[in-house]
Amino acid sequence: QVHLVESGGGSVQSGGSLRLSCAASGYTIRRDCMGWFRQAPGKEREGVATIIGDGSTSYASYADSVKGRFTISQDNTKITVYLQMNSLKPEDAGMYYCAAGSWVAAPLNPSYFAYWGQGTQVTVSS
Repeated sequence: QVHLVESGGGSVQSGGSLRLSCAASGYTIRRDCMGWFRQAPGKEREGVATIIGDGSTSYASYADSVKGRFTISQDNTKITVYLQMNSLKPEDAGMYYCAAGSWVAAPLNPSYFAYWGQGTQVTVSS
């Protein structure tokens, strides 16, 4: 059974930073895609950043709204995925979910991701 457990959410002021972590268990992700999605109240879930590795090289995708501010990475075992979030803005606030999936045709489309964590809350005050 696959488990994805997020951590690292919290409350920061605008301009601040947070680092989210997602630990995967029961899942072989060497060639699969993992990443982060977020959902604000009353809005649809949107892709933030995802990463896919082929064993030697990783490819990252970012939403336009976070490019240059957020960085996604994996540890060497590709079991833990991180999201470093800098220069946070109030519009970045929401529930952040870790997700994993196979054969992901569109890396920021949540429909392609079969496994989801419970989410971690990010609050950014202005």
